[in-house]
Amino acid sequence: MRVLVAGAGNGPALLLIHSFLVSHLEFDDVIDTLAQRFHVIAPDLPGFGESEKPSPARYAYGIETFAEAVADLIAAFGVGRAHLVGHAMGAAVAITLAANHPELVQRLVLEDALCYPFPMSFKMKLPLLPIVGGIVFKQLHGRGTFRSYFRDDVFRADAAVPLSRVDRHYDLFNAPSARESAHAVMRSVLDARPVVARLTRITAPTLVVWGRDDRIFPAASAQRLAREISGAMLEIMDAGHSPHEERPGEFVALVTQFLEGKR
Repeated sequence: MRVLVAGAGNGPALLLIHSFLVSHLEFDDVIDTLAQRFHVIAPDLPGFGESEKPSPARYAYGIETFAEAVADLIAAFGVGRAHLVGHAMGAAVAITLAANHPELVQRLVLEDALCYPFPMSFKMKLPLLPIVGGIVFKQLHGRGTFRSYFRDDVFRADAAVPLSRVDRHYDLFNAPSARESAHAVMRSVLDARPVVARLTRITAPTLVVWGRDDRIFPAASAQRLAREISGAMLEIMDAGHSPHEERPGEFVALVTQFLEGKR
């Protein structure tokens, strides 16, 4: 995996696990500030960003596979236990890792987590259709469609959309191997039941963060998730699906207080 490392090497380890269709670049607005207090480790999951993109015939893309890849990464860095911040799909990876390897996780932050069934528009369902869906996603999903997804679904209407970052996400996505990997991941995460089944096994102190106006995963899921993880705290932010990009200063302050045990 391609990994960005930042911050004080003697600080607590903090892994940032990105969402679908993006890479560690989605954390660009918060990494430098977090790095002042933590040893930040921000990987590109296999198939995304600048990491290798093996064929789905050779690599079993999915949440459990990603969780084991992150566990291996923690071991490779020799940091012992680490804090985890996971966004959307990355939160599902963090949940799975915290349940399967509690000895590796110190504190857990779940931001707009992929966890429960959610309403899907026709635009979201189209790439999942037999045969046609694969063609649409792998060949016809252009820059304009990509931009509109982030503008209309990811960010709140009044958010300043970081268009250059969205375009960089698209550039990294716009290769046959990346599209094939992303399509395999998209199909693999449709059934979130294995993620839900692991919630009661989480023992790490947990903070659930959610954007009040999330159009992809409704904020009602935040309250359910906080209830189902023992002792979890809940914070609803005035944002869409990506609070750390829309309100980075507020997000960093909130997460830092939690990770340092001040809330």
